[in-house]
Formats: sequence, C-alpha cells, structure tokens
Amino acid sequence: MNYGPFSASVSVVVPAMNEAANLPHVFATLPTWVDEVILVDGNSTDDTVAVAKRLRPDLRVVVQTRRGKGNALTEGFAAANGDIIVMIDADGSTDGREIGRFVQALVEGADFAKGSRNMVGGGSDDISVIRSLGNKALTTLTNLMYGTRYTDLCYGYNAFWARHLDAMALDCDGFEIETLMNVRAAQAGLLIQEVPSHERLRIHGESNLHAVRDGWRVLKTIFRERARVMVPVEVVLAK
Repeated sequence: MNYGPFSASVSVVVPAMNEAANLPHVFATLPTWVDEVILVDGNSTDDTVAVAKRLRPDLRVVVQTRRGKGNALTEGFAAANGDIIVMIDADGSTDGREIGRFVQALVEGADFAKGSRNMVGGGSDDISVIRSLGNKALTTLTNLMYGTRYTDLCYGYNAFWARHLDAMALDCDGFEIETLMNVRAAQAGLLIQEVPSHERLRIHGESNLHAVRDGWRVLKTIFRERARVMVPVEVVLAK
C-alpha cells in the first residue's frame, strides 16, 4: 500500500443509503493518500453504488446485511484492510479534509482518535439547541460514570488502529454506535485523544437521526454498558 505522509495504511469506511447526490462532494474531500475507501451500502434505491464506483474505480462495496448505522459501520470495519480505520458520513457533514488530524493523532501515540465539535477549532453548522443540550447531558453522564473527559459524546467522526477493533467488540445496529465505541474504548484502557472537528450541514436529503428516539438509545447504552462491566466474573462464566 501507499503510505502517503504517514507510516500506516488508512481505510475510510463510509456508510450510505440513498446518498448519490452527496457522494461527489464527500469523495472530493478525501485525501489522495487514503489507501482504501469502503462504501457500505444500506440497500439504496438510488444510484449510490453506481455513482460511488464512477467517482472512485478502486472503491470496495459492502452490501449491508441488516439495517442501521451501527450495523453498517461494523460490517465496514470488518472488511477494512488498513492499519488505521476512519469513519465518516456520506451526507457531507463530516469533512474528509480533516482525516489527517485524526491519523496524525494515532501515529503520534493515540489508540483512538475521537472527533469533537466542542474543542477549540471545532464547531457545528447543524446541531440544534435540543440536540446540543442532550449531547452535553449525555457527555457529562458518561464522564461521571466512566471517568472519561470527553467534550462531545455523540459525534460520528472517529478513527482508530484496526488492531483495537476486537477490544471494542461492537455489537449494536443503531446511531448509538458512536457512544458504544467511546465507552468500550475507555473500558478497554485505550489511549483516547479528542480531535477538533467542524460538522457541516447535510448537503442533500434528510437525516435519519431522531433526537428523542436516538438520545434514548444512547442513554440506555450508557447504563447497560456500566451494568455489563459490573457483572461478577463467575456469573459471566456460568452463562
């Protein structure tokens, strides 16, 4: 593989469902030194796959077997060949030109690079007041329960060394995937570094995110994971 400016190969995983209109912009922001791009198609009914292949002939396509962003990402992660895996969205909200920040954090020693809209240099053109307040509350709760120092829990721009994928053991299908990754990375003792990121507006189409429904799923994930690690070892072994 071509390692570009870094001493590691990089795979970018892009979950997409009916994002044909957005992909030309998204792919144009990807650095030329990215080694592999994996599109996880959620059984799109538009030309998402055809457009993606036209834009990037070396693209790898994974057809999602179930539904939900979490399932799409876990299937994309499993298919990745790079030393480093980066996850971005197909709607244009995450800027591919920032990938270098995440990879730099990893090659300099981090195990997991977590995007934050709330750091200096970060921001959001899209988040609503309700979502912002909910995110702050969930972030505070997570920090209290897990001893973390996150500034932005519910953001889907992250990167990590592929060798740590098994440690996170991702097993959820929905938007709570970001929270699960953040919590399990902390539980696994991974060195986590937040990276400033600016969230853009979705270019075309409507988001599948539902603040109340998905916020509730995140909240349940926070408590469920805490209970899971507190289960006595002998109980786990007895199952």
